[in-house]
Parts: sequence; structure tokens; C-alpha cells
Amino acid sequence: MTVNHPRSGAPCKISPRGASMIMRKVRDQPRTTRQDLVNDLKRAGTTVSKKTISNTLRRHGLKSCSACKIPLLKPAHVQARLKFANDHLDDPEEEWEKVMWSDETKIELFGLNSTRRVWRKKKNEYNPKNTIPTVKHGGGNIILWKCFSAKGTRRLNRIEGRMDGAMYRKILANNLLPSVRALKMGRGWVFQHDNDPKHTARATKEWLRKKHLKVLDWPSQSPDLNPIENLWRELKVRIAQRQPRNLEDLEKVCMEEWPKSLLQCVQTWSRTTGNV
Repeated sequence: MTVNHPRSGAPCKISPRGASMIMRKVRDQPRTTRQDLVNDLKRAGTTVSKKTISNTLRRHGLKSCSACKIPLLKPAHVQARLKFANDHLDDPEEEWEKVMWSDETKIELFGLNSTRRVWRKKKNEYNPKNTIPTVKHGGGNIILWKCFSAKGTRRLNRIEGRMDGAMYRKILANNLLPSVRALKMGRGWVFQHDNDPKHTARATKEWLRKKHLKVLDWPSQSPDLNPIENLWRELKVRIAQRQPRNLEDLEKVCMEEWPKSLLQCVQTWSRTTGNV
């Protein structure tokens, strides 16, 4: 028989040609909205809803996701990062254990609280237990500096006021060198810091030279290459869970949670690499 047999469900409103058209546009322009695709199909003579667009894209293996935020990289930054990777591609693990990583970060009083989730019933969203207090401009913040290596970490250092080159050199003198001695880094250790103007100032370079410190060449716009970023993230999540109420409480919580953050990152790395 050449007659079509009855089938369950309604036939697809988007023809294979229409599906190919929207797939091609999404592939070329991932930020295209569902409304844009609805309008394109309408101009082609097919009227569909946004839900139909979502179902069609899902059948082709696509789903709507939040775009990842990454540093803005110029071609020069890309080349510098590629050169860094190629130069250190074959470095043994022992070489990285000699690196003393460092960085500064800003901790806001209400920084990550907006990402918290709660279990609640419908129309119960304004119950105090289901809300997160917010204030304008983050409620204040503190600036922290820290260094760490494979051998461990030391106490966090709060930066009072605006940090300039002179203050940065004082931080290195009072914290970096004592940390190196306390962690028993030994000979041949390497210091890492980014290309912040305070770090690359002529006076800072001269101070590092007089102290005979070897500095790791670091490409610009590379915060994701520094493993200390994992510690900062873990620390901020833990601070959000503690919910400090003022800046003094915030500093106290930072000091208490910093060792736990390092331990958590080490345990996570051990589980993922099978070195438990």
C-alpha cells in the first residue's frame, strides 16, 4: 500500500530544511535568541513557538547554557600564552614544586551570596529564611595578599589602604622571604607574580634583583594559569557560607577558612588524579 498509516503525535512543524537553516545560524552565531529564530522561520513561511525551537535544538544536541567568562585576550596575549606553554611543556613535576605562587584578591562582604540556593514552597520566596541580605556596593571589602607552594602556605595578609609599589615591596620583605624560610623551599626556588604595574615597576625589579630572586616569566592576562585562583575561589565560597556581618568579622572568617580552603583543594586534586 502507498497510503500513509496513522501515526501517533502531531507531525513536526519545522521541516528538515527549516531545521537545517536554524542549525546553521546557531552554529555561526551561538548568541542567537529563540525569538530571532522564530522570526527567521516566520519570514520563510513557517510559524512556530519558542518551545518548538527549543525542542528542535535539543533534538540536535544543543541546549541553552550561560556563556563562560574568560579574560579578554589580544593576539599578542594568545601568542605569549602559547609560548609559555611550549617553553614549560616538558618541565618535570619537581620544577613546579619549586615555584612560590602569589596573588592579591578582593573579598567583598556580600560577594558570593547571590549564588546561594534555597528549598522553598511556592509564594514563600520572601520568608527571611529564604532570602539573602544585600547592600549596595557589596557592603565593603578587604584586599588580601598570599603566597603558597607545593610545600604549604602561610597566614593571609590583609592590605590596609591603597597598595603601591613601596607597600608591595614591604609585603614581599615581611611575608615572602619569611614564608620561603618557614616552608624550607631550599635553593633554586622561583617566585611567581603577575604583570601588575606594581610588580613590574623599576624599583620592584631592582629590589628583586638585589635579593637575588629568580622570577618566573609570566604572560599577561593569564589569571587562569595561576593555581592560587582555585584557592581564592574555595575561600570565597566558604566565606559566603559563613555569612560575616561586618568587615572585622569578614577578616576573621578569612583567616579561619584559609587553611581549610587549601586542604579542600589538595583533597580535590588528589581525588581527580587518583593520588589519595
